[in-house]
Formats: sequence, structure tokens, C-alpha cells
Amino acid sequence: MAETDQQDNGRGLWYGAAAYGIWGLFPLFWPLLEPSPADDILANRMVWSLVAVLLMLIAQRHWGWIRPLLRQPRRLAMLAAAATVISVNWAVYIWAVNAGHVVETSLGYFINPLVTIAFGVLVLKERLRRVQWTAVGIGAAAVAVLTVAYGQLPWIALTLALSFATYGLLKKQVGLSGLESLAAESAFMFPFALGYLVYLQASGRGTFGHTVAGSYGWGHSGLLMLSGVITAIPLLFFGAAAVRVPLTVLGLLQYLAPVFQFLIGVAVFHESMPPARWAGFGLVWVALALLTWDALRQVRADRAARAAAAPKPEPARPAVTR
Repeated sequence: MAETDQQDNGRGLWYGAAAYGIWGLFPLFWPLLEPSPADDILANRMVWSLVAVLLMLIAQRHWGWIRPLLRQPRRLAMLAAAATVISVNWAVYIWAVNAGHVVETSLGYFINPLVTIAFGVLVLKERLRRVQWTAVGIGAAAVAVLTVAYGQLPWIALTLALSFATYGLLKKQVGLSGLESLAAESAFMFPFALGYLVYLQASGRGTFGHTVAGSYGWGHSGLLMLSGVITAIPLLFFGAAAVRVPLTVLGLLQYLAPVFQFLIGVAVFHESMPPARWAGFGLVWVALALLTWDALRQVRADRAARAAAAPKPEPARPAVTR
């Protein structure tokens, strides 16, 4: 049994690394869709995400969650809000990557845990430990330093962090798995996205299935369709990882995505990183190191407390001989 658990944990690590690795490599994919504008890419991603996730649900014959959900207006409203928020996140991310701001998108996902903690205090009235307060303070200082470095608020990073933290808060309240949630959210956005694509095609600005001065073709259309597949597949890997490894491990794996994005921005796209920006990113990384250390320390403390509270086996009584 222990060997099986160990193998399961090993597979879970690979699934988690695959999920966050694919998310981290997204900046290499969206430029392939140029010269399609960000709004066209976003609408295609929404439409083809629903197609991809429906095929996965059909393959798994996983429909039982839909009928109970339709009887819960509050959860449906939160899913609609989550769909709206993640659409903003996707739109800003796609535009930023194709506009040459990959490093700043990585910053958004680096500071996302800090924003999530702030939401926990402001919205859920959670109490922070001293180290967590310190990390949030360092994160705020980092934003101030980066504001000076960029000459303006790092609005791309802040929009991505705030929208994704809001999305996570809504998903926590809804309580659906990643695949189920993506299916519901895509269903909400599908009519708007499809209508917008029809409008683009009718106005001559659509890029799906068209050839304009040699810029588009069916290969390009295939890449637009693939955007739905690469949206759904990491969620499958993430779901497989979530049931096999502890949340603390997933919490550490989540940093793979912004690390990959940062490296791609600096090493592949050669984005500028003057000293002031390095200083701001350095502060963010210090804050994240503090959060990680505090989280691991808390996990060890909780395990020790559970072990101390567990009933101890009674000592074996000597056999009575007659």
C-alpha cells in the first residue's frame, strides 16, 4: 500500500509539473496567432474551449453535476461572474504577451499569492500570521519600486493578479472541479464569443478560415482551434495532480508558471530589465520565499499537533498463565 501511495504521489508531481509547465509556456503560443488581434484570439479561445471541454466530458461521460447546478441560481450567478473575470484575465494576458510585456505578465502571477492573502483578510476576514503580514508589506513595497521603474503603475501585472485572485475566490465559493468549472464558464461566454466572431467575419476583420494578403490560412485557423485544447488540457493535469499530492506541494508547483514566463520574457523575447525592475522583482521573490517558509512551517506544526492529539495505543498486557 505504501509503495502504491508513493507511485501515486510521483504521478501527481508529474501531472502538476505538466499543468504549470504548460501554463508557463503559454507566452510561446500566443505570438503564433499573430497578426490576429487579441479580441479575435480571445473569442476563438472561448468558443474552442467549450468544444474541447465538451469532448472531454463526453469521453468521461461526466454529466451528473449539471442538473443539480442548474437548480442553484446563486452558484450560477457566481459562475457567470467567474466567467466574466477570467475573460478579462485572458484578454489582458493575450494582449500583453503579443505586445511584448511577457515579464510583466509573470509579475502578475508572482504577486497573485500576495493578493489572494489580502483578499482573505478583506473579504473572508481571515487572520494573518506575522510572517504573512511581513510578506504582504514587502509585496506592497515591491509594487511601489516597480511603479517607479516602469514610470507608471504596473497595471498589467495588477490586473492579472487581481482578476485571477477574484476568480479563485469565486471558484472556491462555487466548489466545482477545474473541468466542470471551465465547462460552465465557457458555456456562459460562448454565445457572446460566437456572436463576436460572427460580427468579425461579417465585417471582414475575422481571421478564422480567411487568407488576407497571405497572413491567414487553414493552418492559422488550426492554431486558433488549438487554443481551446491547450486551455483544457492543463486543467485535466491539474485535476489529476490535486487528488494525488498535498496542497502544499501544489502551492510550490504554482511558481513554475511565472518562472517560465519570466525566463521566456528575458531570454527569448529579450525584454528590458534595468536594475530598478530587478530590485522590484527581487522584493517580490523575498516575499514569496517568506510565504513558502511560513506555509511549510505551519504544515509541520499542524502535523505535530495532530500526532500529539492522536490517541496512543495501550501497552500490551502480559499474558496470564494459570
